[in-house]
Amino acid sequence: MAEPPPPVDDEATVFLPSELRGAHWPTRDPDVSRRPYDEFATQIVARLPASPVTAGRGEGAGSSLARSSGRMAVASTVSRITGFVAKLLLAAVVGTRVVNDSFTVANTLPNIVFELLFGGVLASVVVPLLVRSQDDPDGGRAYTQRLITMALVLLTVGTAVAVAIAPLFTTLYVDKSSPTANPGLTTALAYLLLPQILFYGLFALLSAILNAQNVFGPPAWAPVLNNVVVTGTLVVFAVVPGELTLDPVRMSDPKLLVLGLGTTLGIVVQAVVLVPALLRTGFRFRWRWGFDPRIKEFGGLAAWILGYVVVSHVGFVVTTRVLTHGTSGGVTAYSYASLLFQLPYGILGVSLLTALMPRMSRAAADGNTVALVGDLSLASRISTVLFVPISAVLAVVGTPVGIAIFTWGRGTLDDAERLGQTLAVSAVGLLPFALVMLQLRVFYAMKDARTPTLIMLVMTAVKIPLLLLCRGLLDGEHVVHGVMLVNGAGFVVGAVLGQVWLWVRLGHLRSKRSLRVGLITLSVSALGVGAAVLAGYAVPGSLGAIPAAWVKLPVQTLLGMAVPFGLLALLRLPEFTPVTRRAGALLRRFAPR
Repeated sequence: MAEPPPPVDDEATVFLPSELRGAHWPTRDPDVSRRPYDEFATQIVARLPASPVTAGRGEGAGSSLARSSGRMAVASTVSRITGFVAKLLLAAVVGTRVVNDSFTVANTLPNIVFELLFGGVLASVVVPLLVRSQDDPDGGRAYTQRLITMALVLLTVGTAVAVAIAPLFTTLYVDKSSPTANPGLTTALAYLLLPQILFYGLFALLSAILNAQNVFGPPAWAPVLNNVVVTGTLVVFAVVPGELTLDPVRMSDPKLLVLGLGTTLGIVVQAVVLVPALLRTGFRFRWRWGFDPRIKEFGGLAAWILGYVVVSHVGFVVTTRVLTHGTSGGVTAYSYASLLFQLPYGILGVSLLTALMPRMSRAAADGNTVALVGDLSLASRISTVLFVPISAVLAVVGTPVGIAIFTWGRGTLDDAERLGQTLAVSAVGLLPFALVMLQLRVFYAMKDARTPTLIMLVMTAVKIPLLLLCRGLLDGEHVVHGVMLVNGAGFVVGAVLGQVWLWVRLGHLRSKRSLRVGLITLSVSALGVGAAVLAGYAVPGSLGAIPAAWVKLPVQTLLGMAVPFGLLALLRLPEFTPVTRRAGALLRRFAPR
């Protein structure tokens, strides 16, 4: 019989079984300490006391963090794939010009208002207090009921006000002086989409309550249901006879109602589907009024995070106005390119941070600077070996991607090519974006919400003049390319500033090793680019633009990825070892027996 794990304090630990070795990202830089695997793989989680709120069918503190993380990674991947399918269908049924631009702007408004109303406070106040409230005599039931009551009132009032001032949002985000914009359609869609604010808030709040009880499945899979509903909505939109009227825009237009109300229904389903999961935990809601004084403890943190949201949205307002000033379709190209650009990070980067964040948080709480720097350095280097080759490939295959997948339905070759070029330009910002996200989490682990806000302030101050230059110097077709390049430059500024700030706070960050890894990865990625470009020249132009794109896409992608990753494996770069181990574990899992 195997020996039990060593005794630990009752707050913090769950041991991963040793057979999981190699299947997950490491959580400590091997150079910092050489320890037995059982200690190396110890994961830090919050203690969850037994209570009426936590009792029930939750996954519990004793469930494997690795298993929960794996399930969330699968759910996140499926969500992103189904969401991307819905975006492709949207482009196919409405095109990639003015209708898609108007829908994209209007559908972004609920997220923006929700973040301003509740998002920052939720991140900084609600989740920590939910966990702390579980030590209350009633297991946190009264606090949770009071929280839901306050949130519903705030969100309902905020939603009503937002719907009432929908035309003002259009004035703020859309450049009405541009002949290619359609403010009327944006406003009409905003009336139908802004009610999502209430249900975004409800989803976020119920997700936080469930996650605080270690119930992760329903919140992770709920967005998939939303994507399914939106996909069905677009199918109905396509079969409804007639065309969407643009001049004038009529609120009674059946196609307008289907598109707006169907999209909102998806968010409603995403929120409501969490109610049964919450009921299964034994929780029952009733209205409970009054203010919980514990929220004041986190007031300063919430204020800084809200400041971060406000500053970031100032940059977004300028970005949207510049895009709507250019040729129609700019907002759509920017939105789709951003979605594709963030897909690798969403699958790989989030998985990495999920494994590293508990250790970094514990190291920060314990004042263990050596361990914190070790985790930060390791995460930075793994991000480099993952995202530099992917960025290089995106720069090569961006145009084939656009032509291959955005020429369906109402998509045109010119629009698809512009979208693909936008994706190619965006590739420069992938690694800086990943590093900025990592650095922000290190600051938050140190309970520092002020520094991320100040960094975002500098990034926005750099971006806004450059965005205005794009509008003044570039022609309408190329404005979106300039905006995407400015976006990448902003992440570069943020990454450099964050690194300097962390160096001041933490001291030596092992930058020489990170630089060495970066130079090696950049060199092998350049070889991959060369192989992919040569393969593209080998595809005969006589095939035609669309068939040639379908041929180039898999060939150039495979070559562009295989060359750098293969060379990194041959060089036995330590930072690449977790990738090969994880890939090997997945292959063994799905290999036929």
